[in-house]
Amino acid sequence: MTSPLHSDSVAVHAGREDLTALGVHALPLDLSSTYPLPDLDRGGESYEAMATGGHPLADGGAVYARLWNPTVARFETALARLEQAETAVAFGSGMAAMTAAILAHTTMTGRRHVVAVRPLYGGTDHLLATGLLGAEVTFCSETEVSGSLRPDTGLVILETPANPTLDMVDIAAVAERAGDVPVLVDNTFATPVLQNPITLGATMALHSATKYLGGHGDVVAGVIACAEETAGRLRQVRAVTGGLLHPWGAYLLHRGLTTLPVRMRAQQDTAGRIAAWLARHPAVARVHYPGLDGDPRGLLCRQSRGPGAMISVALRGGFEAACRLTTGTRLFTHAVSLGGVDSLIQHPAALTHRPVAPHARPAADLVRLSVGLEHADDLIADLDRALTAHRRP
Repeated sequence: MTSPLHSDSVAVHAGREDLTALGVHALPLDLSSTYPLPDLDRGGESYEAMATGGHPLADGGAVYARLWNPTVARFETALARLEQAETAVAFGSGMAAMTAAILAHTTMTGRRHVVAVRPLYGGTDHLLATGLLGAEVTFCSETEVSGSLRPDTGLVILETPANPTLDMVDIAAVAERAGDVPVLVDNTFATPVLQNPITLGATMALHSATKYLGGHGDVVAGVIACAEETAGRLRQVRAVTGGLLHPWGAYLLHRGLTTLPVRMRAQQDTAGRIAAWLARHPAVARVHYPGLDGDPRGLLCRQSRGPGAMISVALRGGFEAACRLTTGTRLFTHAVSLGGVDSLIQHPAALTHRPVAPHARPAADLVRLSVGLEHADDLIADLDRALTAHRRP
């Protein structure tokens, strides 16, 4: 019996198994917006299959690119392999993926209540709080999930490590507390390299693929890894709403997956050095980085394979100090997003989490760092210069 491949090998080869038979080495890119129909009956049946969440019929054709695309399907196959999931469904953005997940488990099931464990990405929090999708939400902590469930609860949402505080949530514990209610885990910060929520009892693992999966800041996308039954509902929402990822984005993401394990480990190593250095800096009140506190709950060891490459730091001097730091760095670019090869710095409360309710918004002194592939010494020098230049007696 062949041993399972390591994730490094899966990242390189998944979704490419048939390339030799096709006579090509690089990934093919299909930009077709429409496809020839073999005949009216089979074409119509294939269209109906895809519009209701299925796959194109082998002899019916792909019909139309809003419904399915082979380049997108290859990326989905690769991501599912990395997440140890049955399949995956890709969307035009992370928020499109989250929207589809909510609709598929509330509107489509008639169970319109969602339980959401805070903190969450600001866009997700805002989407739920507005009620725009017709869902009612109960925000709670990890330990309050059981008590927040109702007979009409259709979905439990959590993120770990959480954005932007890097709080770790016990995925297995939440899945147990949720019972029969599907659980979606935003796995963007950890990536499939460090964490596989489905193996811990989650129903879905969602990624803003814009971030680490792409890794180069040149594609916007979202993807959900899950079982085929769940994927069918997600694909139906995607087909009706037109949320399919563009094939060029899928091509870039599939290419990005090949270096994901190497990038993640290198960025994580650098982030660990920076977090330890920041914890000793006199301008810093607190550093949020998994494992820096010794992992008292054992979550980092139990459900993850590393702390990742995101850091949040609370500064002495509050909001003014945070503003000075975000605009005072040179190597760290002042910009939203994360997970790319270059380092970014931003102020969550003023930007990504601005729409979040004031009582749940990140603290004004909190700055978030996304550590890239630059040398650790250079990034530390950049932060030291910005922190030291603006210190007040």
